[in-house]
Order: sequence, then structure tokens, then C-alpha cells
Amino acid sequence: MKSFNIFKIVQKMFSKIDWEALAEHVTTVVLQLIFLTIVLLLINWIGKKVIRHIFNNNWRPTAKIPPKKLNTIYTLVLNVFKYVLFFFWIYAVLSALGIPVGTLIAGAGIFSLAIGLGAQGFVSDMVNGFFILIEQQISVGDMIKTNNIEGQVTYVGIRTTQVRSIDGTLNFIPNRNITSVSNKSRNDMQAMMEIPIYTSGPIDKITDIVTDINQGLDIQALQITKRPYIVGFSNQNDGTLVLQVAAYTKPGAQFQVRNDLLKQYLTALKAAKIDLPK
Repeated sequence: MKSFNIFKIVQKMFSKIDWEALAEHVTTVVLQLIFLTIVLLLINWIGKKVIRHIFNNNWRPTAKIPPKKLNTIYTLVLNVFKYVLFFFWIYAVLSALGIPVGTLIAGAGIFSLAIGLGAQGFVSDMVNGFFILIEQQISVGDMIKTNNIEGQVTYVGIRTTQVRSIDGTLNFIPNRNITSVSNKSRNDMQAMMEIPIYTSGPIDKITDIVTDINQGLDIQALQITKRPYIVGFSNQNDGTLVLQVAAYTKPGAQFQVRNDLLKQYLTALKAAKIDLPK
């Protein structure tokens, strides 16, 4: 008998629902959401094309802007545009569902709402990212080291920065975690070559060979900004010596220069029949 009474109550509740009006309301909301989504997708497509056209290589502002900085601004503008559209879509969806977004914000307060949504980290990312860009700490294409991560900056956004390591690993770093940055693309970089030699070897002859090679280098082709020079000698634990030769190169060229020069030094010393430690 009790189950029969519950069934009658439920039946009575359903009988009071205006199913036609409910279906009409649901259909209207769904159509609104579809329409809003299509419109925003269209705006997203057009906006990206416009931004891409503005930053196209065929267009340049009156003031000359370095390519790295231009690429950084480009990625930032795309990022901001994406987030603006996303938040507008969320607002539109909530409004279409009949949720009073304005009342919620006014009642809870913007700060309280942000805390409730767990947005403290997001705000920190935005603030730190803003200062990173304003102070020009890094740009797309720079070689940097931060948080024990070293590599090339591929993306700078208002929330995250992407760094590709030498082995190809793509690191996503929240901007709030970037507390210190070592930028290796702003000044000339040092390439250090170390040539192992015996203490009993012809040191004068070795230094003469190295000096002759240094003087005959095409430093512009090698991207060397300061011609290589002999730093001096360093003692090793096994009783041998290391002849240190240093050069300064353009950012990013130091590794290739080191390999090229070391190969030239060792080839010339071998051709001169000078024994070197293995």
C-alpha cells in the first residue's frame, strides 16, 4: 500500500509538469548554445587569421622590432585572445542556462569567487608572466635555464612558458614557478676547448700550432665574436696537462665552435706527429 501511495505521488508530480513548455525551453537553450558555440568558433577562426596577418613577415611596424620579441608578442596576443574567448563562452553558456552570473559575482565578490574557484595560482601565473614580458627577461627562441631546466623557449604565455630541452623534451613551466632565469641568448657565449698534452711534450710547438690555427680562422663564418686565445695550462690528476683555449661566439654557436676548433687542433697536432694522451 505504501509503494502504491508513492507511485501516485510521483504520477501526480509528473502530471503537473508542462512537458511541451519544458521541451520548448530545452530546445531553445540547446539551440542558443549551438549558435553561441558556432559564432565563437567563427570569431576564433577570423581573429587568428587577422592576428597572423598582422604579424606576417610581409608586415612590419614603423619601429624595428627584433624577430624574437615579435614572435613573443605574437604568441602572447594569441594566448590572450584565446582566454578572452574562453571566458566569454563560459559566461554565455551560464547565461543561456539561466544562471545569474552577474548576481553571483556581485554577491560573492570577485576576489571571493576567484578564491572559491581555486584561481590563486592562475592569477599568480598571469601577474608573473606579465612582468616577465614587460621586463623582457625571455623571448621566444632564447636559450635559458630556469628551475634546473635548460633549453630553448618555444612559447611564452600569460599562464605558462614552454621550454624545449636539448634532448627534445617539451617542458611546461607555470609562470609563478619562474623565480630566476639565466638567459644565454643575450650576450656572447664562451666556447672552451681543452687539449690534453704530456708534460714532457713540445709545449712551445703545441702553442705555436694552436696560435697559427686561431689566426687563420674565418671568425665571421664560424660566428665567433672574439678570436680564440690560449688561456693557459691546467694540471690533471694523472700527471698530464690540459691546454685551455677560449673563444667567444654568438649565442647558441658555442657548441659547434667548440667541436670544430677542437677537431682542427687535434688534427694539426696529429699531423705534426705530437703524441697526446688518450
